[in-house]
Amino acid sequence: MSALVGVLDQASKYFAVQGLELHRALPVLPGLNLTLVHNTGAAFSFLRDAGGWQRWFFITLSIAISITILIWLARLPLNRGRLACSLSLILGGALGNLWDRINMGYVIDFIDCYIATWHWPAFNVADSAISVGALILIADALWLDRAEIGVYSADRGKVDRPKQDT
Repeated sequence: MSALVGVLDQASKYFAVQGLELHRALPVLPGLNLTLVHNTGAAFSFLRDAGGWQRWFFITLSIAISITILIWLARLPLNRGRLACSLSLILGGALGNLWDRINMGYVIDFIDCYIATWHWPAFNVADSAISVGALILIADALWLDRAEIGVYSADRGKVDRPKQDT
């Protein structure tokens, strides 16, 4: 799934760069433009104007997070599909934006959502995958079917509980 996210992200950015002019909005639907932006910051253009050091900071952070997610995925039990899906979406998005940051020094954003004159910061397919993955991760943590990890559930009775060292 991570590879698919990465391919879709890079393909969409390629078409955005080929078909759009920098900072010129192309209306698609009411509330949606395609607008090519070079984002040197992080999500929602955080630290966009920080002077250049943020490129290496975000490259290092993205690599560390990607390695952590890969290790997490490798150790994840097979019955944790929802969690694996969320982590794979986050990993694919992180790697898609990392590729841009390493090769160009900025991330290509082009999806521009707005209401009246208020615009959400431009984003891309990788950002969308990270956001959806994070939402699934949160939902998985909050409303996890406890039988998946083998703990006691008051409404389901005792489930095989993993042994704990004492």
